[in-house]
Amino acid sequence: MSDPAYLDPRAGKTYALDSPRWCGDGQAPLFLTPLPGLTRDRIDVATRSLWRYRAAFPFAIDDPITLGEGMTPLVPRDLHGARPLLKCDWMNPTGSFKDRGASVMLSLLRAQGISHVLEDSSGNGGAAVAGYAAAGGMRATIMTPASTSAAKTVQMRAYGAEIRLIPGSRQDTADAAEAEAANIFYASHNWHPFFLQGTKTLAYEIWEDLGFRVPDNIVTPCGAGSNVLGCALGFSELLRAGEIDRLPRIFAVQPAHCGPIAAAFQARSLTAVPCPVEPTLAEGTAIAQPIRLPEVVQALRDSRGGAVLVSEADIESGLFDLARLGIYVEPTSAQVAAAFGTLLGNGTIGKGDTTVLVMTGSGLKATGKIAERMGIQA
Repeated sequence: MSDPAYLDPRAGKTYALDSPRWCGDGQAPLFLTPLPGLTRDRIDVATRSLWRYRAAFPFAIDDPITLGEGMTPLVPRDLHGARPLLKCDWMNPTGSFKDRGASVMLSLLRAQGISHVLEDSSGNGGAAVAGYAAAGGMRATIMTPASTSAAKTVQMRAYGAEIRLIPGSRQDTADAAEAEAANIFYASHNWHPFFLQGTKTLAYEIWEDLGFRVPDNIVTPCGAGSNVLGCALGFSELLRAGEIDRLPRIFAVQPAHCGPIAAAFQARSLTAVPCPVEPTLAEGTAIAQPIRLPEVVQALRDSRGGAVLVSEADIESGLFDLARLGIYVEPTSAQVAAAFGTLLGNGTIGKGDTTVLVMTGSGLKATGKIAERMGIQA
């Protein structure tokens, strides 16, 4: 294979990795050119973090920014009459799966000479970037909507990040960050392709968890789609490396109140289709205009998977179904439990399948919302 490069798949244009960039010409979202993946003998088994898979990254990093992320438990639980495996990715250091992307993205950016990064987020993404920037001796500026609760920004502030409150909607905050990218390097968890290099380690880890086998199904919450795309990248690399002989089916789960990717998939469209945009318990996936929508939908198609929309009532039920099993996750994660029941009920997946449910964020991140649903005061 040729040397890795940034890739704009929509225009078929590539850019050298020696110049840091977060988008292509015309502000196109970027990926990387296909990488060869790794074989099991290239896993650094002495490393107890996702950096055991460093051979799968686009260039070598000798001093990664790491807090021990990855290596999260894969635990079986009885749910809806079946026994899925729950990938407990909320056990990452800042409390969510986004630590995977932040660790790899900031490590690669620091190696490219970036020392100050900009992120826009109202929750887990901002916490992860702030935490890993602190661990790596980098400056972080996080833009977040002015309406964001203080509980969500406390963690970012504690890490020493500069917080800028932006009036208006979540989209207004994203627009402000893109404008500020002229002054501070934009290390967006939604935009930067290096972030996906981190989330792809979820695929490698599940493969290793299962004794170097591929599961039948992966069911994951989906907002901008970084776990869908990460799993698609990782398992495609394992297929390319000859370590597996098929891809798992990937199922994206979104709230019915804001599910543009699921709506497009169900409409058999690679472009956005009209769908509701309303407040939802699963706020971590409430992204009305995901920038990689065509690529996420195509990844679901390529895996022969699908997309599920979940009602608010079912999200709440899923939350407490999981909690009664000892799994305390935020509502964004809990929608996966409800979707699993739907997929079993309509025969899309079987009770005997090896199915992995990805648990993305800690319930401690949503104490107020969960207490409200329980009728108690936090």
